[in-house]
Amino acid sequence: MVEELILVTGATGNIGRVVVDQLLAAGLRVRAAGRTVESVRGMFGQRVEAVAMDFTDEATWPGAFAGVKRMFLLRPPQLGKPKKQIVPALEYARAQGVEQVVFLSLQGAEKNKVVPHASIEAWLRTSGVDWTFVRASFFHQNLSTTHLSDIRDRDELLIPAGRGATAFVDGEDVGAVAAAELLNPAGHRNTAWTVTGHEALTYEQIARILTRELGRPIRYARPGILRYLRHARRTLGMPWGMVWVTAAIYTTARFGLADALTDTVHEVLGRDPISFAEFAHREREIWTLPAPTKENP
Repeated sequence: MVEELILVTGATGNIGRVVVDQLLAAGLRVRAAGRTVESVRGMFGQRVEAVAMDFTDEATWPGAFAGVKRMFLLRPPQLGKPKKQIVPALEYARAQGVEQVVFLSLQGAEKNKVVPHASIEAWLRTSGVDWTFVRASFFHQNLSTTHLSDIRDRDELLIPAGRGATAFVDGEDVGAVAAAELLNPAGHRNTAWTVTGHEALTYEQIARILTRELGRPIRYARPGILRYLRHARRTLGMPWGMVWVTAAIYTTARFGLADALTDTVHEVLGRDPISFAEFAHREREIWTLPAPTKENP
């Protein structure tokens, strides 16, 4: 077990980082893949085998997949055409001997064929490799990354979810569940887990929690979908693929279809999930620090 090498894609992200740390703590060798070797080394130092990997660049595939039987798969958010941009790399990985894929998917992906995760799930089901789908609900961390500037700089949440509630989840919990599946590959072979926190919250409630934690009013704006698309693209600078995926997620919430809760965290990890209030307290500094500038990056 100690000698086996596990590949973690998206290793420097919120979820990949947790997966890497959990695997290292269990004594496994980890090949951590990121955009550059330097970015991986900057986060993990010499504790991992660092590689640069791009799903759309065949030249990076041998260095990533050689000698790997198990891997954690994270779809880069800018890649919205999985049959063209993700599946060829997975076909190569299978040919190189990858036998198990733990895929970070999306809550409801089995019903929402619009999201790219659904196509990846469909391929994995018929691929012949063992798979586990970790279908995460809406990450707490989206509010400290994707929507950081809205909260930090404009004191608002501009999200087209209406009054619908969303089942939030912390990335620490999702990463730990994914790592548990890699640590016990025979335990839940060909299983789909939906991972949520213990409460479904409206964005009005999220804004109130942030208001209390940050000591200043955070307003929840409820834009129509067209206003959101413009804001996401022009103000937040999202790539179009991410714009459409997030719009689909928020529309699901708007229609009251994003509030389902599960007990997966407790079942797999034996502990309660992290609440949004706990997350907001833990990460409060990120919404209070001044925005970076060219002089002070």
